[in-house]
Amino acid sequence: MRVSIGSDHRGFHLKEQITAYLRQHGHEVQDEGARSTESADYPDFAKLVAKKVSEGTVDRGVLICGTGIGMAITANKFPHVRAATCTDEVTAEISRRHNDLNVLCLSADMLSPRTVERMVDVWMTTPFEGGRHQRRVDKISALEEELEEK
Repeated sequence: MRVSIGSDHRGFHLKEQITAYLRQHGHEVQDEGARSTESADYPDFAKLVAKKVSEGTVDRGVLICGTGIGMAITANKFPHVRAATCTDEVTAEISRRHNDLNVLCLSADMLSPRTVERMVDVWMTTPFEGGRHQRRVDKISALEEELEEK
């Protein structure tokens, strides 16, 4: 799977860990930065990742900042992006199963590296259920189109 990943300075070390983990599991990873722990603004990196997901040049995105919240807010500005901050394996699984989440946002400050690896693994391997959930995702897409027309 093609994955774009980005972080701000607070998520840098976790981004490096997740990038290595995804590559070890056979995924093609595009690292959008940050490149160090020097202060950087999360919207800059969220934009790079979300744009690729929105345009379909990657299958999924992963974003990391202090809480994951700012990344999710920014990423959701892009059409066809469904981004959310997940806090454990259950929310990571449900985000895929029910919401077809294509951008996973994570907290570098509140999650252990081991927890994040388990979450990423669950998120990458859980399929979208479709069915009644497809109807709901379609409504989100229709709303995006309606707002784009305005």
